[in-house]
Amino acid sequence: MALALLQRPNGIGHHAVATQPLRVRLRLIGQMEAWTLEEESIVPIGRKTRALLAILALSTPRPMLRGKLAELLWSRRHEDQARASLRQEIHRLLEALNPAGANILNIQRDHLMLRPGTVWVDVEEIMRATPARPAALSLLDGELLEDLDGIDGAFDAWLAAERERLRDRARELAEAVLREQTEPDTVVAAAQQLLAIDKSHEGSWRALMRAYADRGERGMAIQAYERCRLVLADQLDAQPSEETQALLADIRVAAPRASGQPLSRPAIPPAPLDPGAAAIRSPNARHDRPHERIGDSVAPVPERGRARPRIGGLPMTLVGSAQDDAHLGTALAEEITAALARFQSLNVVASGALTRLAGPGRDDAVVRRSAGVDFLLEGTLQRSATRARASLRLTDLRAGNEVIWVRRFDGDAADLLALQDEISDAAAAEGEQEAMAATARRALARAPGEASAQTLTLCATASLGRLEPATVAQTGSLLRQAIVLDPECGEAHATLVLWTILQLEQGRAADTDAAIAEAERAAECAVSLDPHDAAALTIAGYVRVQLLNRPDDALAMYERALRLNPHLALAWNFSGLAHACLGNAAEAERRLSRYKALTPNAPLAFFLDTTLVLAALLRRDHAAAVGLGREVAEMNPAFSGACKPYLAALGHLDRREDADVVRRRLLRLEPQFSVRRYLAQTGLAEEADRLHVAEGLRRAGVME
Repeated sequence: MALALLQRPNGIGHHAVATQPLRVRLRLIGQMEAWTLEEESIVPIGRKTRALLAILALSTPRPMLRGKLAELLWSRRHEDQARASLRQEIHRLLEALNPAGANILNIQRDHLMLRPGTVWVDVEEIMRATPARPAALSLLDGELLEDLDGIDGAFDAWLAAERERLRDRARELAEAVLREQTEPDTVVAAAQQLLAIDKSHEGSWRALMRAYADRGERGMAIQAYERCRLVLADQLDAQPSEETQALLADIRVAAPRASGQPLSRPAIPPAPLDPGAAAIRSPNARHDRPHERIGDSVAPVPERGRARPRIGGLPMTLVGSAQDDAHLGTALAEEITAALARFQSLNVVASGALTRLAGPGRDDAVVRRSAGVDFLLEGTLQRSATRARASLRLTDLRAGNEVIWVRRFDGDAADLLALQDEISDAAAAEGEQEAMAATARRALARAPGEASAQTLTLCATASLGRLEPATVAQTGSLLRQAIVLDPECGEAHATLVLWTILQLEQGRAADTDAAIAEAERAAECAVSLDPHDAAALTIAGYVRVQLLNRPDDALAMYERALRLNPHLALAWNFSGLAHACLGNAAEAERRLSRYKALTPNAPLAFFLDTTLVLAALLRRDHAAAVGLGREVAEMNPAFSGACKPYLAALGHLDRREDADVVRRRLLRLEPQFSVRRYLAQTGLAEEADRLHVAEGLRRAGVME
């Protein structure tokens, strides 16, 4: 439906009195997209240029004063400097819009505006939708301008208000649609649409529970309650209301009803808005509210309800001469926050929201209680005339302020932007990795009876690297339990794919075809549940490369994943494997180098670094493959995957004694391994590469 709306710009609610012909289609929900009518992308490159276009689009048909634009985008600069910067951005915007072939910008001495009728905007369609014509709601499949957080404090405040305005309008419209439904099937569809806009809308959860019960699906109704409970705990730090709990009790004890005998169904009220509740919204806007006000008290979050960790970054502390560059500490914190916000696994608190808590004598317990932060990222920045140094640390506030990650960065003081990029990339990639690992360890220690689907998935994730048969079986069981408990838990489906891949790499799957089919289904499910989840897209791409022998099909998925999250080391690794399989050695090496730079100590390095061994083997650098293979194979002696390219490299070097040792170990782990079995399972597309690996295995003594 969303695609249809985009392809019919003169459809729903289009201005009948437009004075100019339509020239551009502008998508602001999610990451900004802009096309001419000839399908040419004209998205501006610079973030400030995109922000300028967004402000003008959301203000149409009202003109925007130049002074207001300068204030929103350069609030910390002197007025003259801000206006000069605005003039440059206007010029860049004109260049970006030039392929549309029309004068879309109306530029006056004191103000700017987009000429009415020349630009179709998705947000405008949603704002004009009605309960009788609600189709535009399907356009709301992401956060407004999700890639433009952190540009400027004033712009962030403006963007937060625009996001709230859009959510309020969409929620109001979806509530009106839901109130008009009477049949269980239409109630289910309308309730699910409202929950896609506001997952914490308790009235919608009750409507969904009643509709399932009216259809005789009491199990689905009870499962809807469980999902409601988990969402409220995660997003509002609250439990279901007495009304919702009473409805659950009614459903549990009610006898099956004949058609036409529904549960009592009161009108669906709008979700209550609590202007007094302190809310810190993350840049990826998962509606984080660290506390819910109940009267004058604040209800703390139950530990078992918190699956996604909440992470925040403080402005860098400036040391020595770096104090002369006060903006650097704030800018670096904002860049790191924006990078962390790319990860779907995290709830991210904007650095500006924590600044007031970062003064002298800071109490980390207060930081955790006030902002709901689980992990705190902070550090120091110092510079000399020629060198700059940044030291970062990540603290687990839920584990007695334990420091779980530290790293130091050194760079050229004359190129601070390059150093800033290096720091934000590594801090995001490794910070997410360490935060999720700590959260998984905490989940593993909880009682099974308290586990949600997300907690079960975290427990399974913490156990993925343990390849003892009993642990492997338990890990698979946890993931299947998570999917039964919440079929819409995309993390569970994606992790099940990784678990299945590890079993196939080990030759442990009882039925290879069935395991591949299960992995394919789980990957498709993870992507369909969240098409903007870079990790899900990456894992689905791996299925196409290694399990379905279709590396070409995976490249587009990897590119989309890296656009969504360029800090995702897994995507760089798996895309490097795809290029290696296709014979693109140089590109494979570039991507694998990027993977190692982002996460030099990945939790599943014994599995992921196997790609490095294979890439060296395919470029015929057998000595490098042997060196890497020895190192990777020792990371996890229970994993057989790394032994295969390692053994082939030893064969090509005629190192028979070493090959005998590795071959015996491989066959002990995977007794049925053979050259033919390897060729049947590999994703290598080039026949010369397949023959090269096979010949190395034969020389190493592997049976045909």
